Amino acid sequence: MDPTDVADYLKAHPKFFEDYADVLAEIYVPHPHGGHAIPIAERQILTLRERTAELEEKLRDLVANGRNNDAIGEKLHRSTLALFAAPDLETSLAVLEHSLEEDFGVPGVASRLWGRVPEQSYLNELAATSPEVRAWADTLAAPACGHEAPFETRDWFERGADLASFAFLPLRTTETFGLLALGSPDRERFRAGAGIVYLVRLAELASVATARYLPID
Repeated sequence: MDPTDVADYLKAHPKFFEDYADVLAEIYVPHPHGGHAIPIAERQILTLRERTAELEEKLRDLVANGRNNDAIGEKLHRSTLALFAAPDLETSLAVLEHSLEEDFGVPGVASRLWGRVPEQSYLNELAATSPEVRAWADTLAAPACGHEAPFETRDWFERGADLASFAFLPLRTTETFGLLALGSPDRERFRAGAGIVYLVRLAELASVATARYLPID
């Protein structure tokens, strides 16, 4: 008799277990973790316990992720308020860097702005950038993460040689006018394919916060 036929019959006739309860009690199956055979009813209990444990683990993960997202949202909110209060470009850039380093624990933070240079031309963020970097930033539809820092961007960081993963956030309103770069010695921190929801929000926030102090053409 084909085992599939037996399984199909039992599924189609659940009353079988009521009519032949004594047979069910006599059926023994191997223990799932090895060792002696156990009654099929006990095996079912073990299966239910394992499934319950799996569901509890998933629930714990969901709760932990929810708490992490709440914490990130709160930090992003604080950064937003601080950037709104910044009176000039220099302060805005300093607030952004401090928030990323202290609140979000990003080891490396650097940025470059281009276009018309405002009066604060002494800022590192307004240093010259290559045409290649500007063209590449303009092609980014979303933050780019990975293990490589293209063109001269690694040199933007104080300790660029120690960094192993990067996130590059295009700064733009109507046009791309800059690039916010994040770096970490942890290869998994900004790996390609990771979620970028909060990086997108950060890019939008940084764009609005800095664009308001750049000269209008």
